[in-house]
Amino acid sequence: MTNDSSKGNGLKRELGLFSATVLVIANMVGTGIFTTSGFIMAELGDPRALLLCWLFGGLFALCGALCYGELGARFPRAGGEYVFLKESLGKPVGFLSGWISLIVGFSAPIAAASVAFATYFFQTFSIPMEHDIAFSISGVRMATLSPLTLTAIGVILLFSLLHYHSLRIGSRVQNGLTLFKVTLVVVFIGAGFWVGNGSVDHFSATASIPWSAEKFAVALIFVSFAYSGWNAAAYLGAEITAPQRNIPLSLFAGTVVVMILYLLLNLIYLYALPPEAMQGVMEIGAKSAASLFGFNMGRLFSGAVALGLLSVLSAMMMTGPRVYYAMSKDRIFFDVFGRLDTVRKTPAASIFLQAGIAIVMVVSASFETLLLYIGFTLSLFAMLTVIGLMRTRRFSSSVAHSYKTFAYPLTPLVFILGNLWIIIFSIKSRPITALFGLGTIGMGIAAYVFFDRLQRPKNSAILAMDGVNAED
Repeated sequence: MTNDSSKGNGLKRELGLFSATVLVIANMVGTGIFTTSGFIMAELGDPRALLLCWLFGGLFALCGALCYGELGARFPRAGGEYVFLKESLGKPVGFLSGWISLIVGFSAPIAAASVAFATYFFQTFSIPMEHDIAFSISGVRMATLSPLTLTAIGVILLFSLLHYHSLRIGSRVQNGLTLFKVTLVVVFIGAGFWVGNGSVDHFSATASIPWSAEKFAVALIFVSFAYSGWNAAAYLGAEITAPQRNIPLSLFAGTVVVMILYLLLNLIYLYALPPEAMQGVMEIGAKSAASLFGFNMGRLFSGAVALGLLSVLSAMMMTGPRVYYAMSKDRIFFDVFGRLDTVRKTPAASIFLQAGIAIVMVVSASFETLLLYIGFTLSLFAMLTVIGLMRTRRFSSSVAHSYKTFAYPLTPLVFILGNLWIIIFSIKSRPITALFGLGTIGMGIAAYVFFDRLQRPKNSAILAMDGVNAED
């Protein structure tokens, strides 16, 4: 196992602790918290179970952040989970992680965030969303074009161009949007409890539907999607200054801040709406604001949320391409995705590959299906990554002056067992969604075999050249 802490493969270390922490917060606070509580309430029907679910999800995310902090300090390179799994469990598993990052980890959440942005944006200006053109094969809807999906596509293209322009400009826009979003959340929480038209009776409402361990686990899939992004800084390990210090600190600080904000936001949702009014509602933030402050303020809040959602969209567009770039550099992906733009010094091809996949998902998948698909598949690979940490600890010496996971081995075990519980119940209760996730992994295995065979002659030539140089 190697610890190449200095190699950036052309990427520059420009992000400090503040920007890295902001990146984590930006990746987390967004689509999930403003859209999933209604789906969770539909599963559980109990306000106390809802809060417990968000608390458990936060603790799992915090355990994951503490573990990834050590991996990020050991392997501070571009790629995140791809690098960690390649080093701990081997290149094939690392490739699968990178493949999942491309399809599920970033492209699908970008699609979900863009759809959520368009939905809140249309609500702000009372634009009708019913008109669409559906393309079907044998009665099965394959794609949908509508003003909403076209708006979502437009924002994906706009931010892809922004992050193609430069890391510096992209990170500045990112920081500004994230600070606005956090301020919005804090003001909403404070004003909601201070002057909002809510009721504490909503917290003690009797459960409208019986809930079980299976329903709680399915609800945790939505929560895990909302918390996804707690590992964001690890993906830009080659671009963060003082990585042994700043990667662990940014992951921990960002996750703790978001966990507190999420619990407070769900308290304000419950204060604003009775449980039955929350069930199945996607625009839960806007509906809560309208209940607390009136219709006009609800529309204003929808506009503010739409603007805030651009932050999570931007953060994922910044983070994801570093994975495909790292895979290409390791010669297990097409060479074009390992090249930096000669002027901009950004992974342009990787940025636009990600945008293209996200656009396909915008027109082809429903929002709720996207959330379940993302949550199930990411839980599986996050669990494998933490298993890889335990293997790394066992078979390699500690890195000097490197951060070590707090409360090891309890922390990784809690994370592994929690995610395993989610995965088992997900397969049991949502087998079709789980099959899509497993199908994506199967496609990844086939892709690895293809790239391995494609690159094998090049790798042999490089090894032969190295041998000649060594003899000289």
